[in-house]
Amino acid sequence: MQDSPVRRRSLFAVGGALAGSIALAPAAQASHPAGTPLEQLLAGNRRFVTGHGRHPHQSPARIREIAAGQHPFAIVLGCADSRVAPEILFDQGVGDLFDNRVAGNIVDDLLLGSIEYAVEEFAPPVIMVLGHERCGAVSATLNAIKTGAEVPGHIAAIVEALTPIVEPFVDDPDGVEKAVRANVRAQVSALVTRSEIVAHSGAQVVGARYDLDTGTVTVL
Repeated sequence: MQDSPVRRRSLFAVGGALAGSIALAPAAQASHPAGTPLEQLLAGNRRFVTGHGRHPHQSPARIREIAAGQHPFAIVLGCADSRVAPEILFDQGVGDLFDNRVAGNIVDDLLLGSIEYAVEEFAPPVIMVLGHERCGAVSATLNAIKTGAEVPGHIAAIVEALTPIVEPFVDDPDGVEKAVRANVRAQVSALVTRSEIVAHSGAQVVGARYDLDTGTVTVL
């Protein structure tokens, strides 16, 4: 018989870390504004875009508050692009988001393990795959497919992972944008189909796109 989520989460309770996380959960949740976790993220993005950021949970007091344990309310799988930092563009603070960032926001075994760990440990109610406009990893993959150019070093692993997803758009004039959206949807699907932990967690798994020109996040 498969272990229950509560029992599985107990496997990560090393040195009382889990107990600290659970103990802090009510206070952490109470400090967030009303609305679902996804609505909270999007509301924070609106504040960021309009220049009304509150910059919450960034004080020395917050650091002390969560030193003994964290309880992030959302997991974000985003691109490593320096312009797409989740805490900034969602107007969140220390301990609010469990970030996973890699070029192309690709779900590989290591990223999936990281996300599964967060699901088991903290049970956040929302998981977001966040792609972005003019993604360099997507553009580079489309260019490599089109030109047949050799990709140096371990960058080839990124191109290899993205190729099956973006190849249909290689000759499309709007190929990068279409491929970015297709990649977000593919990674959302990968999270659910490759992970029983994610699929059975009850978390809302969503894809979104960040607009580099406006700062706006749109759910796909």
